[in-house]
Amino acid sequence: MRMSKVIDLRRLRKPAAAAAVIAALLLLACWAFSWYYPLKHIGIIRKYAAEYGLAPSLVCAVIHAESKFDEAALSRKGASGLMQIVRGSADWAAAEIGIPGYDYSRVREPEINIRIGCWLLARLTAQFGDTDTALAAYNAGSGNVSKWLKNPAYSADGVRLTSAPFRETENYLRRVRFNLEIYRFILGDEA
Repeated sequence: MRMSKVIDLRRLRKPAAAAAVIAALLLLACWAFSWYYPLKHIGIIRKYAAEYGLAPSLVCAVIHAESKFDEAALSRKGASGLMQIVRGSADWAAAEIGIPGYDYSRVREPEINIRIGCWLLARLTAQFGDTDTALAAYNAGSGNVSKWLKNPAYSADGVRLTSAPFRETENYLRRVRFNLEIYRFILGDEA
């Protein structure tokens, strides 16, 4: 018996068989979607997003762009964990927040990483007053973004970036924005 690679639902004689095939395809699509856009550590994400005034969908979008939810992720520049935090930023944030028993060796722990990442995002958002500009600073550093805001080639008003000179930062912003729409849909919240 030869199997066709494509199932023609019109040829299935019983509606129940067609419904079963459709249900199986929908389940497969849902599994694939949830595999590519996971919601690991959502309790921790919601906790620290609420504490620092962020939308959980924004935190998920950043985590997806930074590490695709891989707790063991390590960048070429030494950024670690879910939210890809470098040692200097992690140590500074942990001191400011007052994380008991903090040591940089623990930065890959989801609770610590997400807490520090959310605090940094909230601080950058307060500093720059704009989510996209804060995200650019999260990626490229607040010093770089402060310089770019003074340059009319990158900011028309000195407050918001219209572009960034680093291709990596431009691509990062595109990925986070796209992920944000997906996670808004999944979580039903707004950033």
